[in-house]
Amino acid sequence: MKSDTAAVAEGDRMSTRDLLLTAASELMRKRDTLNVPISEIAAEAGVNSALVKYYFGNKNGLMLALLERDLGASITQLSALVNMDMSPSKKMRYHLSGLVRMYFRCPYLQRLLIKTMRDESAEIARDIAEKYLAPISHAYHAMISEGVAAGEFKPIDSRLFYFIAIGAADQIFSARFVLKYVHGIDEIDDELRRAYVDTTITLIMDGLLAKS
Repeated sequence: MKSDTAAVAEGDRMSTRDLLLTAASELMRKRDTLNVPISEIAAEAGVNSALVKYYFGNKNGLMLALLERDLGASITQLSALVNMDMSPSKKMRYHLSGLVRMYFRCPYLQRLLIKTMRDESAEIARDIAEKYLAPISHAYHAMISEGVAAGEFKPIDSRLFYFIAIGAADQIFSARFVLKYVHGIDEIDDELRRAYVDTTITLIMDGLLAKS
């Protein structure tokens, strides 16, 4: 049976660079760890490990490129959602559902973000914050302000809401060992993801919505 990387490569004729990013993502997702050797990433992609250095400089460069790939599209979608003509509460529900789906697809993402910002230079950390984290914070401020003005939301501090929303959406995926050793669940399937989406939205929106 072909791996996900091989199937994608055959179907879409991906570039070598994209093959390496997909391979890194697939291995970190399957193994639930960031510690995947370059040699194994290259083998999964079906290319020579020297090409990691050619395209990314080193493993840190590959991980940074993976962050940019995974977060870039999500930031674009969030910006579009903020500007949509719909109620603030509906926007927030859509966003929370999408946030959980993002971590379902990339369960390593928050760990990779924290590790990169902690281990790289202050310049790189600041660049990541400006490109990807600040837009999320600004979107939350815009949606919550709009909701308060419409009488739908309580006047919640959007800076703190960032940590609540991201933490809630990510936790089940970054702490899968809890599911395994406490609840006997080895994999998070789509049914569990949907249940987690519903629970996360219910709890966050119950705290956010203004009382009628």
